[in-house]
Amino acid sequence: MPEQEKISFYKKISARSSRIVLSMLERAKLSEHTFVLLIAVVIGLIGGYGAVLIQWAIHSFQEILWGGKFNLETLLATPWYWKVAIPLLGGIVTGLVIRFVAKEAKGHGVPEVMEAIALRNGIIRPRVVIAKLFASAFYIASGGSVGREGPVIQIGSAVGSTIGQFIKANPKRMRTFVACGAASGIAAAFNAPIAGALFALEIILGDFAVAQFSPIVISSVTATVVSRHHLGDYPAFAVPSYSLESPLELVNYVILGFLAGAVAVSFIKILYFSEDFFDNIKWPDYVKGAIGGAAIGGIGILFPEIFGVGYDAMDSALGSSMVWQIALVLVLVKIIATSISLGSGGSGGIFAPSLFLGAMLGAGFGEVVHQLFPTWTADAGAYALVAMGGVVGAATHGPIAAILIIFELTNDYKIILPLMITTIIATIVAQRMHKESIYTLKLVRRGINIFGGRESNVLRSLKVQDIAKQGIDIIGQNDSFKKILEKVSASNHNFIYVKDAKGHLCGSISMQEIRRTLLDFDNLKDLLIASDVANPNVHIISEKDNLDFVMKEFGRTGMDELPVIAKRDGKEEIIGTVWQRDVIEAYNHQIFLRDMSGELGQSYKNLKKMKSVHIVESYHLSEIEAPTTFIGKTLQGITLRNKYDLELLLIRRDKGKKTNYIQPGGKTKIEMNDVLLVFGPQDKIERLNKE
Repeated sequence: MPEQEKISFYKKISARSSRIVLSMLERAKLSEHTFVLLIAVVIGLIGGYGAVLIQWAIHSFQEILWGGKFNLETLLATPWYWKVAIPLLGGIVTGLVIRFVAKEAKGHGVPEVMEAIALRNGIIRPRVVIAKLFASAFYIASGGSVGREGPVIQIGSAVGSTIGQFIKANPKRMRTFVACGAASGIAAAFNAPIAGALFALEIILGDFAVAQFSPIVISSVTATVVSRHHLGDYPAFAVPSYSLESPLELVNYVILGFLAGAVAVSFIKILYFSEDFFDNIKWPDYVKGAIGGAAIGGIGILFPEIFGVGYDAMDSALGSSMVWQIALVLVLVKIIATSISLGSGGSGGIFAPSLFLGAMLGAGFGEVVHQLFPTWTADAGAYALVAMGGVVGAATHGPIAAILIIFELTNDYKIILPLMITTIIATIVAQRMHKESIYTLKLVRRGINIFGGRESNVLRSLKVQDIAKQGIDIIGQNDSFKKILEKVSASNHNFIYVKDAKGHLCGSISMQEIRRTLLDFDNLKDLLIASDVANPNVHIISEKDNLDFVMKEFGRTGMDELPVIAKRDGKEEIIGTVWQRDVIEAYNHQIFLRDMSGELGQSYKNLKKMKSVHIVESYHLSEIEAPTTFIGKTLQGITLRNKYDLELLLIRRDKGKKTNYIQPGGKTKIEMNDVLLVFGPQDKIERLNKE
């Protein structure tokens, strides 16, 4: 079966299954809250099994690649050339998965989940589940210096998104389902249901809304039950008993907080330096992966503790059996190893490396203070445990989740006070030294500010080409003033643009400038040419620029209209203008559509009885038969939004006794007898209906 036919076949099966499930749920007469909690249980179950599966896959690959149990004893006994060759192979395989299966499998995954929530209403491609699971499991097993928690979060989030897409959830519910998946991943990975829920609320959503809390907790608890059933009710680490030997010891934890914050910021900066370095190398992903893998192998020859997740070394630090000099050296070595692993395109998380850094920092610091003050300080393991929370909280800017993870690992209230002191101080220090967290920095560098309000993110999701108006008033730089006036009299624009002999824009003439010149028209009409009255400072934007950038340009220049250029056959062409009011209108339109989406299902039910439903003001939701001029054309070719100012929400296609509902995309082709569900002003709908 050809690939295209396979995709079509799977889409049909998915659509049919979705309709059957939705029909069953409708007959069950479930309340909305009950329905959401039921879906949360399903996400928790699948997310929990995803965490179990990735652990099984890692152990299986480790046995194949290293020839036995993966621990420090095995690594020390492995010949040096295998220590280089196996991570090199891991880098190549991971690079191939990223290149040919899913680019989202690259990196630590959590920023991609946050981006999906901020810009795409939680839409994550289903293939990410399999690609991330395989790539991360193989890379970690081969010795990549990364963690498994990030992949588990991304896998769980992709599961939540896939289920949401399957049941056609509205954007608000979709974001909740993605957060449910993330919570299930953390909860199952650490056997920590409360921490899993708080991680999703604090870091993934950045919102503690009560409406979202219940389903996220349900998913987190369900995933923990699955994890405990298959992996046992054990903490992720061998946690030492803790006791505060003296109130004076709290001073040590304050100092440890400052150190943990500094280590976290160093980790963030070196990680992104490594990513920039490898991104500037224009080689295939698998080649960069091979280079990174070989480098990790070289480091691992001297410091095998950096291979993989590093739980054995963390257990040594928690057990106070780590020499303090080695522990502090491992802080620097682990930062470099993880930065190379992720920078070169490896697949894995930063959560376990952050815990590793905290464990080594705390073990080294704790051993030093214990040697200096043995009578009133705890063993080094206690400091290692507290510093783990400190570095994680500082790196992620999520102190609540970090505190709860460590607390749930120990189940000991006595650790709460020093843990809170160190983690809060570390987070404050990190935020003062570096505004963005290890997760949000990647998004900010892409121009996405998830805490900047949905306004900027909505504008970033729209491009100039979506709203640019065709047509622009242009004259030559040597044209006479009389010709300028002729152009003005026939124009409805605020600016006329001047081009040079090569066709490049070289200036603009405003209506205000023309009015000033008219005061001395009789003396100047035969002397002035366009270049004499033009302002040479032309602010040009590209059709590929996002509308957030355009709004900033409007504010910076004080103009309400900007010319737009586009590349055609390698050359820049002037294609039109964009107006400030059009940007505002596009923003309002998108916000309205997003807010309305939760009510769309009920409105569409009404459409079965009526051909048109009034939504608000002059906006209607209508069903119309596809015009004959649309038949055989793609939506890209029709340009419905630009030409008619309408949104196509759904296509109904009848095939005999079967009815298919198609989510429209740019390459969707309109067929005979298709029925279009469109949204927009009533007069525009009537105009389309007359086509």
